[in-house]
Amino acid sequence: MELRRQHLIDPVVCIRCNTCQEACPVDAITHDANNYVVSFEKCTGCRTCVSPCPTGAIDNWLLVDNPWNIEAQFGWDELPVEQSGPGESEPAPLPPEEVSDLLAAATATTGPSVPAPANASKPYVNLYSREKPVLARVAGNMRITGENTESDIHHVVLDFGSNAFPFLEGQSIGIVPPGVDAKGRAHNIRLYSIASPREGERTGFNNLALTVKRVPGGTGSNYVCDLKKGDEVRVAGPFGQSFLMPDDPEANIVMICTGTGSAPFRAFTERRRRGTHESSGKLMLFFGARTPEELPYFGPLMKLPKALIDVNLAFSRVDGQPKQYVQDKLRQRSDDLAALLGSAKTHIYICGLKGMEQGCDEAFADLCRLHGLDWAELRPLMRKDGRYHVETY
Repeated sequence: MELRRQHLIDPVVCIRCNTCQEACPVDAITHDANNYVVSFEKCTGCRTCVSPCPTGAIDNWLLVDNPWNIEAQFGWDELPVEQSGPGESEPAPLPPEEVSDLLAAATATTGPSVPAPANASKPYVNLYSREKPVLARVAGNMRITGENTESDIHHVVLDFGSNAFPFLEGQSIGIVPPGVDAKGRAHNIRLYSIASPREGERTGFNNLALTVKRVPGGTGSNYVCDLKKGDEVRVAGPFGQSFLMPDDPEANIVMICTGTGSAPFRAFTERRRRGTHESSGKLMLFFGARTPEELPYFGPLMKLPKALIDVNLAFSRVDGQPKQYVQDKLRQRSDDLAALLGSAKTHIYICGLKGMEQGCDEAFADLCRLHGLDWAELRPLMRKDGRYHVETY
């Protein structure tokens, strides 16, 4: 019998942040509504995904005689107890030399596959866990989309009181819903992007805001959207070492998002707006929603000065108007974007639904062709320099 080492993700520890899938160079990682999983056939064991994972859920390797397929992994609530696949045989232990290799790889500090901007502040990560969370109290909870729309999105402010919780723009926190699941186990952490700058939602107060959309049947989103002022919340984190804002007033920041993907960009914009010095770098926002009423922060966004931020809105379900998506707006601003892409101070961030990533990529390729640039060459260079970041779900 031949035993093989299979790479698996622990569904109990995983916070579904998509970092591993984004980092994998061979597309071996995928996910459904339940779990992130690894294809045995595609995985090369390169470990590129291990370092960026904020919780260590990605770093599980079992000896199996019959590897678990993706469909089986999608149904897991926890890793299999036995270190074998669906077969009945008991695996042999790892040889000493392989144990040494794994320990060396686990302690290596290779950093995330997509680095943070070179001049970003150093983030604190993993200060609190599901087992040892920090307690925060709800300071406010308001709906920020139209009352008569299907998109129920809330702006929730959490106050940490005397508990230290340092964070940076672009990081996330984990909310630990109370109670247990259908099998009597504690709920997994739900991850939400921080929508406030590092000084907090209100300068001088130890707080932050989240942008959360209610999902029918969703344990985490319904819990957060139903929170009342004064409620106590268990928080893990902060998480995230890559999707960070450059600390450079000359940096040009292109932000592309849909729905609650706007959360980190609200933080970016507020950081720049509150800056004590003049910023010469440009802020460009491409924001997509079905209608203006379903676009979070629509009112405050319209009040921001044009000198601060260049806002481009795309609506796909407005009566009497053609459907527009963020990639359409990118093409419309082709000249301006091409000029920015020629600068080493330009950073691109994409955050929102998974389906938008391909459309944005094609739009950048098109506008680069129109202006004598090569997107296939430029994009990997920007990623290597920490200037091109994607967080989709």
